[in-house]
Amino acid sequence: MDALAELLYGTRARGAAFGRSILEPPWSLRFVGGAPLTLTTMLSGDAWIVPDSGDPVHVYPGDVAIVTGSSPHTVADSKTTAPAIEVRGSDQCVTSDGIDVSDAIRLDLRTCGERYEGSAVLITGMYQVSGEIINRLLSALPPVLVVPAEGRASPILDLLGEEVERVGPGHQVVIDRMLDLLLVHTVRRWFERPEAEAPGWYRALGDPVVGAALRLLHDAPAQPWTVGSLAGKVGMSRSSLSTRFAALVGEPPMTYLAKLRVTLAGDLLSATDATVGSVAHQVGYADAFALSTAFKRIRGIRPTDVRAAACKQSEDYHGTGGKKPAPTKNAT
Repeated sequence: MDALAELLYGTRARGAAFGRSILEPPWSLRFVGGAPLTLTTMLSGDAWIVPDSGDPVHVYPGDVAIVTGSSPHTVADSKTTAPAIEVRGSDQCVTSDGIDVSDAIRLDLRTCGERYEGSAVLITGMYQVSGEIINRLLSALPPVLVVPAEGRASPILDLLGEEVERVGPGHQVVIDRMLDLLLVHTVRRWFERPEAEAPGWYRALGDPVVGAALRLLHDAPAQPWTVGSLAGKVGMSRSSLSTRFAALVGEPPMTYLAKLRVTLAGDLLSATDATVGSVAHQVGYADAFALSTAFKRIRGIRPTDVRAAACKQSEDYHGTGGKKPAPTKNAT
């Protein structure tokens, strides 16, 4: 598994908040659901994505946009059209004066609008994701990115447009997997664009030596790697690998590995009830003390701080009044 694959593998739609909006100008929708990652595309018509902070971005039919961060943003037919409706999550739409119109504008399970005919068809998929690994992906992306269609038909969008009109067994799973495929395709195409400023680890994946070293680290992060053992696996001297790795990735191999281990440990601490010692062993540290030392050096916090923050976030999100839902049991 390479670095990008690992980031995207952990970012999967599960019961994604997905919808189609059929619109006629003037129209403007303000998304306030707080999803940290939103996928947006126009099946027909064009639109402007207007973040609360940042420049408006114009999207055309077949373009795919990704909006990152949980701050509200507006999608409209014009940069100046005032929002008429607030979209609050997957099933609530409220007018600017506070009237809930969710039922009034719902044409079917996945579609909102006044009627099925309209000059603009907007598709949105909101990912409710969290964790250390997804944060690495989000930090590598701008607040709003657009991958233009550039005149090429997208089979994924064609299939998505067809599936949204169906309701039947497995419908949600099909929608989720299509969103995942569209997300992977869009992120890969974005990083290949000159304006993307792809992170060093992504650019290095194409290098025959450093890319191979990165894949080895991601395949077995708990292995007791040294620069020497890694160099031996990729057929290069220790000093040559260190120099080449640092030049392409931006940091030495063991520094990269330490950050990777801490990232993986952060997700385990947040999503499971495994002890700090157990998590330490799973990511390659001898004991809880060694993991704690790595956390303090890299993050300036303790592993227990990560778990406490995850508990607090879960309480806030689920509204449990201080009772955290039971964490996922760790098999090991």
